[in-house]
Amino acid sequence: MTGTLYVIGTGPGSPEQMTPEAAQAVEKAEEFFGYFPYLDRLSLRSDQRKIASDNREELDRANAALTRAAAGMHVAVVSGGDPGVFAMAAAICEAIDKGPEEWREIEIVVTPGVTAMLAVAARAGAPLGHDFCAISLSDNLKPWDVITRRLRLVAEAGLVIALYNPISKARPWQLGKAFEILREVLPGTVPVIFGRAAGRPDEKITVMPLAEADASIADMATCVMIGSPETRIITRKAKPDLVYTPRFYAGGSI
Repeated sequence: MTGTLYVIGTGPGSPEQMTPEAAQAVEKAEEFFGYFPYLDRLSLRSDQRKIASDNREELDRANAALTRAAAGMHVAVVSGGDPGVFAMAAAICEAIDKGPEEWREIEIVVTPGVTAMLAVAARAGAPLGHDFCAISLSDNLKPWDVITRRLRLVAEAGLVIALYNPISKARPWQLGKAFEILREVLPGTVPVIFGRAAGRPDEKITVMPLAEADASIADMATCVMIGSPETRIITRKAKPDLVYTPRFYAGGSI
């Protein structure tokens, strides 16, 4: 008899932003596979077991969890944010697609979570009020030229862009290069939101125009959001400014 594999998103980091459905899955699971910091966000019982691994071991983690679920265990694979956005749900599906036939009989339960761009958008106002997209700047799983082509095309299409994995020690230059590409297409006045650790105690939200956007502000805990030519800023004297993209399209040219 096979067990169940829960794919859980913990949200951006605050316990209040973890969904009740994900919390219920945590209660049911016996073993938890995930990246160290994500597992540390969970308060587990003494009878529940953590199996932590490095962030670049997604397929190995998926294979290990599926093997345990196939043996009858109730297993959870844990991601930050939403497990379906640049996270473990896709790795689980990929492992099943390439794995033994018995893995296709495992009950898979993916619980949606609050992804980083939603948490950052909520703090800033409503920058995702119109059409938008999400792009990972990591070139570990796709070529850099594909990333740059997509950046240019979505900027030309007038979409708000949420950038995941914007910078790391191994990739210190890519966000700056992305800004250079976007400045060739977009007005320099377009707002850029640096949302670091949204919902956590060390949260920091910084807004600046694209012409002045400083890549060194970001780290891997930052979701960077680039507005469209339609995106506006409402300045307020005693409160933080509000960044929003109108629901209607006014037809402004890029």
